[in-house]
Amino acid sequence: MRAMSHAPSRSPLLLILFAGLFGAAGVALAAVAAHRVDSPLLGTASNFLMLNAAALIALAAAARAFAAGARLVVSAWGIALGTLLFCGDLTLRALNGASPWSMAAPTGGTLMILGWLSVAIGALLVAFRRPEAP
Repeated sequence: MRAMSHAPSRSPLLLILFAGLFGAAGVALAAVAAHRVDSPLLGTASNFLMLNAAALIALAAAARAFAAGARLVVSAWGIALGTLLFCGDLTLRALNGASPWSMAAPTGGTLMILGWLSVAIGALLVAFRRPEAP
């Protein structure tokens, strides 16, 4: 029988990996939008990728620091998946004129909204938690 490990979860590090990829993709899309393809969709995708990249890093750091860490990680993964769907759809529409799944952007947007609401709810739950008896 293996002993249980109390090592920290790798999930925050994976979120930071995604943040790095999102940030790089955001800069690349901004360059494409500025120099190759005149589409506001690419600018929107670029902005969401870069802003959510920074947010994922902040949420990953907060997950390690606060009592609501698990909730923050789940929230961050919702935001990450939503960002991927939303920005992927906008990028495909800008570059190809179509997307293979017409509901990708609305689904991604909904996931991002739910992820951010989950962050807010988690903060409220921690802020108003009753102190434990000694």
